[in-house]
Amino acid sequence: MNSFVLPHEVHGGGAHRVFAVHGWFADRSAYAAVLPDLDRAAFTYVAVDLRGYGEAADAEGPYTTTRAAGDLVALADRLGWGRFSVIGHSMGGAVAQRLLALAPERLRRIVGVSPVPAAGMPLSGEQGALFTDAAHKAANRRAIIDFTTGGRRPDAWLDRMVALSLGRSDPKAFRAWLDSWAGEDFHTEVTGSEVPALAVAGELDPAVSPGLLRETWLSWYRNGQLVTLPGAGHYAMDETPLELIRVVEDFLRADGPA
Repeated sequence: MNSFVLPHEVHGGGAHRVFAVHGWFADRSAYAAVLPDLDRAAFTYVAVDLRGYGEAADAEGPYTTTRAAGDLVALADRLGWGRFSVIGHSMGGAVAQRLLALAPERLRRIVGVSPVPAAGMPLSGEQGALFTDAAHKAANRRAIIDFTTGGRRPDAWLDRMVALSLGRSDPKAFRAWLDSWAGEDFHTEVTGSEVPALAVAGELDPAVSPGLLRETWLSWYRNGQLVTLPGAGHYAMDETPLELIRVVEDFLRADGPA
């Protein structure tokens, strides 16, 4: 029997329970900038470390969105959560969509913040090498973060993000995760879902752009919505935290009482 439990921390005590799932470059500390200003009376937020990250850096794989979705359902059971919502950033957005395939009856709402589409994001050539080698090259991680935030962020912030990424992820797991979120296409398993689904795009993000999400997210989900945040790139939690909170919590509140 698998006794693994996703490392996690709880914020708030509200009736609407919400998982917060990080992306490829960080552990649950990716949400640090928004934590102080969340509505803890209305929501209970649980931020998790996926396998290969943070307190789960030494956890065995597989390092896949499918395994992560199963880990979240297992954690929900352990916490006594029947139905819940999930927020996922980037790769975590793909995990959120995997939950639609695995346990749609458990989900109240999903939010993707610059979410990788369920069709994946195939990489090849120089771009593929850039991402593949980011597992062990800090310069590649920095280039990716700089590009996906429009080349507008301070050097000190870029350096801090890279240091966080290197310090909070296992290189082997980091590389394996790439094959899952970039290479797997499961959009046919979620197309037509009626679970309310919000995608939040950064205006400055050329990778997971508003246009890409209109073509994917909005075409797959019957109750899909798209909001573009001016001034944000791929990392809205750091770039525009208050605007992100407002958009996400307004969407979650629209679900009404549990």
